[in-house]
Formats: sequence, structure tokens, C-alpha cells
Amino acid sequence: MILAIDAGNSRVKWGWHDGTSWSSLATVSLIEFAAANHDINPFAATHENPERIVVSNVAGDGAHQLIVNWTRIFDAEPFWLKGEAERCGVRSRYERPGQLGSDRWAALIAARALQPGACLVVNAGTATTADLLTAEGEFAGGLILPGVDLMRFVLHEHTGRLPLEEGRFADTPRNTVDAIESGCRHAQAGAVERMYRRAGAGAACLVSGGAGPALIEHLEIPCRYVENLVLEGLARIAWS
Repeated sequence: MILAIDAGNSRVKWGWHDGTSWSSLATVSLIEFAAANHDINPFAATHENPERIVVSNVAGDGAHQLIVNWTRIFDAEPFWLKGEAERCGVRSRYERPGQLGSDRWAALIAARALQPGACLVVNAGTATTADLLTAEGEFAGGLILPGVDLMRFVLHEHTGRLPLEEGRFADTPRNTVDAIESGCRHAQAGAVERMYRRAGAGAACLVSGGAGPALIEHLEIPCRYVENLVLEGLARIAWS
């Protein structure tokens, strides 16, 4: 049994994998994770002593220390994933492979296992990423842009009167709130679709992340939602 931990910008997700399937998947906000009762270890609630612990952390030093604290009870030392030149059949063409976020790297590794051939790998959350994976297993490069919630917040913070509210998507918005919502949704979908065109004819598109289902509603390309793409990549790394 392995323990995979994915610490993102706003939440921590983890699961136990037996080499075939997941058990005890859980997700909490970073605030909840930081405030957890120290008498109840969230990782040890259902399992003990994993063979391996694999971690993707893009949430910073605070989350790193919390994960260190909670995993100390286990015999296995955590493996902290970072961007690399090559792993599990994926080769990185990033100018500095170590600068690639561990969540993006894990998602690319999962995508290579789940979807042979060229693929656009999208993760939609606090930020949205769209990464190109060639048919030969090379990560060619990708985009990072603010997620919808962050776009709304920036417009609110840096303009005089724009409201911070969730509107409705419309083809021709007729009020300010809907105009903001529709603009943000168009920006997300447009960026993904432009990157998809670079992937070439017949490429797949895998979408993950909490904002993934809402993004898919506005995409005019063939795509498939994979709920735990980063965890899937971490599991593949752990068992390889």
C-alpha cells in the first residue's frame, strides 16, 4: 500500500493505493488541514505504515512542514516529487526541468499512462494549466493562467467598481456580473482550445481539477475528465 499526497494552492488531497485501485481518498482545504487536531492524524485514520509515501506540494513551506509532521509516524520516508528531465516514459523539454511544478509533472506522467498518443493535459483550479504531451512522450511546454475565481478577484481588486460576484455565462451578457463571468469562462476555454490546436489532429485532451467540470461545459474540443490526475501520477511513480 502506498500513500499519495497532493498539496495544492487551496487544498490537500490524498489517497491510499494498493497497486490496482484507490481507497480512502480524502480532500480538505489547507485551512482545515492546518487546523487538524494533533491527536488525530488524517493520514493514519484508515491505514498504517505505507510501503512508500509520494508527495506533490505546490502550496509552500507551511504545507511542507504540516505533511512532514503528519507522516513522521510512518516508517517510510516521503519522496517529494519535483520537476525532472525524465521519468515513467515522459521526457521534459522545459528549459529548466526542475522549475516545472510537481503537480504538472505528476499529471503529465498520469496522462502518458492513461492516454497513449499526443495529449493536452489540463488542470483547472486556483490556476489553470494546459500542457502539451507529444505522441513520443515529450512534454513540449504549456500555459499557466489564473483560474476563474482568481480572475474575478483580480478584476474586483484592481478596478474601481466591478463587483465580486459569481454571474451566469451568456453568449451576449447584458449586465456587469454576467459580463465578468462570461469573459472569464471564454478566456479559460479559449486558452485551452488554442493550445489543443497545437497538439495536432487526433490529439486527446484530459481535464482535471476542481474547476474542470465547469471548464468542460465551455470547451468545443473532444475531452475527458479525470478526477485525480495528479494522484494517479503519484501512484504510478510510487509503483514504478
